[in-house]
Amino acid sequence: MKTLIEIHVLQNFAPSNLNRDDTGAPKDALFGGTRRARISSQCLKRSVREFFRHKREDGFFAPDEIGVRTKRIYTAIADLLKEKRDISDTITKAKTALSYLKIKPKNEKTQYLLFLSPREIKDFANAIDEYWDQIVGEPIETDDSALEEEASDTVNPEEQKAKGKAKNKNKKPNIPKEFQEKLESVLNGGKSVDIALFGRMLADIPEKNQNAACQVAHAISTHAVEREFDFYTAIDDLKPDDTSGSDMMGTVEFNSACFYRYAVVDLEALNKNLHDDSELAKKSIRAFLEGFTVSEPTGKQNSFAAHNQPEFIAISVRHNAAPRNLANAFETALYPKKGESLTRKSADELVKKAKSLQSVFGGEEKTFLLNLVGANVDGYGTVVASLEDLLDKTLSAIER
Repeated sequence: MKTLIEIHVLQNFAPSNLNRDDTGAPKDALFGGTRRARISSQCLKRSVREFFRHKREDGFFAPDEIGVRTKRIYTAIADLLKEKRDISDTITKAKTALSYLKIKPKNEKTQYLLFLSPREIKDFANAIDEYWDQIVGEPIETDDSALEEEASDTVNPEEQKAKGKAKNKNKKPNIPKEFQEKLESVLNGGKSVDIALFGRMLADIPEKNQNAACQVAHAISTHAVEREFDFYTAIDDLKPDDTSGSDMMGTVEFNSACFYRYAVVDLEALNKNLHDDSELAKKSIRAFLEGFTVSEPTGKQNSFAAHNQPEFIAISVRHNAAPRNLANAFETALYPKKGESLTRKSADELVKKAKSLQSVFGGEEKTFLLNLVGANVDGYGTVVASLEDLLDKTLSAIER
């Protein structure tokens, strides 16, 4: 039976710039015909991954249950073998071995960030140590000049292709078949919680990609927003007293918004990604729901300190049903009346949308609510008193 765990969060932030674009402005989007504040899904997932690291430090997760995103895989392998092997030799061996998996080095790093579990890195190190004497040949380095040549209009594409094939053939590392199979078997996610939840893409080894068990939506404001500008100046503390004027000035863009945030976890997919470790899956769900609730983006927080907890949270455990993002509750931007709470009005609209969709599409569902704004939730879920109760009841519903 397919089980989905969905979380809906309403969070009103004070003036802030939590997630900015390439110009430094708060991210936004058009939705329902009006400009909305936005926080990207990647930013939200990053915040949850940071929360997972704190949970690991607190002992909730084991050290090898949280992955790392890095280009420094060769150095990580060398550190694991430093008691047995020379570090520079290990880095060379690691480059050669992993280039057989099409993970090519660029100087002392990989071409792009790899999302790996500590267990996978350790297994790579053990395999390289075991087959040390059989790893021969030079690694296939990334050749930037060759890439530039390929992009040039003056080079014959067929001639360049033939040169590339000959070059790679001469540089192909000589690795035994059993070592190749061992390396390929290492890339299985290693029971890393964040890899299991958020997935990963290995551009050159697509067969080793990990499909995400969790989907996270971009957060959008429930109302229209306009960018605002903070003009600031700074004074040189050591300049003479008789000198007037500021020594630095500029502007920072910001906004203030009540965000609707949504995510869904596929329990069956999560169990599969964690190699059917049901206990770890339950632990992962609890940590994810807590992290999604309490973690926040860190952008410009030293300037704005917008540490505002969510005031309305709904978590639904649904069986044999399609995911149900409730963002269309805010397709028409909300305009609260004078003296009316924007967060409460947003919660009222969210509940109304959830109830109308449930009445039409049905499905087995258990919903639990944390309602700090006094929204009218009659007929929608069970209200609980604390975040701890919310998580406990959700896990109980999963284990039915």
